[in-house]
Amino acid sequence: MRYIGLLLGVWVVTAIDRTAYPRFKRVVPARELAEAFTPTVAEVAWAREKTQSDQHLLALVVWLKSYQRLGHFPKLDEVPAAVVEHVRGLLDLSGEVTAEHDADRTAKWHRGLVRSFMGVNYDSGKARAIAEEAIRRAVTTKDNPADLINVALEELVRTRRELPGFSTLDRMVAAIRTETNIALYAMVAARIDLAAKARLTRLLWLDPTSGRSEFDRLKTPAKAATLGMFKLRLAHLQALDELGATEQWLNGIPATKIAHFAGEARVTDVGDMRDMARDSGRCHRRQSSSV
Repeated sequence: MRYIGLLLGVWVVTAIDRTAYPRFKRVVPARELAEAFTPTVAEVAWAREKTQSDQHLLALVVWLKSYQRLGHFPKLDEVPAAVVEHVRGLLDLSGEVTAEHDADRTAKWHRGLVRSFMGVNYDSGKARAIAEEAIRRAVTTKDNPADLINVALEELVRTRRELPGFSTLDRMVAAIRTETNIALYAMVAARIDLAAKARLTRLLWLDPTSGRSEFDRLKTPAKAATLGMFKLRLAHLQALDELGATEQWLNGIPATKIAHFAGEARVTDVGDMRDMARDSGRCHRRQSSSV
C-alpha cells in the first residue's frame, strides 16, 4: 500500500506555505505590528475588565489580536516575540510579564471571551462540515492538495467560521482526495477489457537486454524536429493509440484530473508502477473477499 498511498497523497503532508492558511510571518514588519496588533482603547478596557492579573491581560489581548489577524487561535508560544513585545508595551506592562495561561480552563475561558467579543458562533462540527462540502465540490476538477485546502479556507472565511487547525484540513483533503481518486481509478479499470489490460501489463515488462520497459519508452520525449524524427514520432503515437480506446476509458473524467494523473505517471518509474499494480490487486482481492 505504500506506493498507492504516495500516489494518492494519503501519507503526504501538504506544506502550509503552499496554501493560503493564515499564519504569522517569520519577521513581522513594524507597519503590520502597528496596523494589525495595536489594541484599541475599547479592547484594552474590555480585556482589563475580564482579567485579574497582568499575565492574563497580556495573554488575552495577544490572543484577541492574533485571532483578528488569523481567524484562529495560535498557541501562545507560536506568537512572534515582536507581537508580544508590541502588545506588552502598549499595555504598559513590565518586561517580565509573559503571555501565558496558567491552566487549560483559563485558555478555554479566554477563547470564549474572544469569540464573544468578536461575535463568532463557534461550532467546530459545522466548520468541518462546511470545509468538507467545499472540498468535495472542488475535488472533481482539482487535485493539488494545496488548492483544495485553499477552497475550504475561502468558504470558511466567506461563512465567517473559525478556521480548523491546518492539520485537520490537510487530513480531510487527503481522505476525500483518496476516496475520489480511487473511485475514478475503479471506474476506468472497469472499462478496460482483458485484452487491453494484458497489453497495458506488458508495458511494465523489462527487456532483459536493455533493462528498459515499454513504459519507459512511451515516455520518451520528442527529439529535434527533423523529417526522420517526425516519422519516428508518428510511429510512436500510432503505437500509443494501439494500446486501447483511451478516449472511452477516460470519458467523463475532467481534463484537469487527467493532466494531473499523467504528470504522476511521467515521474513514476516502472518499478513503482509494478508495486502499485500488485498493491492494487491485493486491495481488490480484500474487497472482494469481504463482500
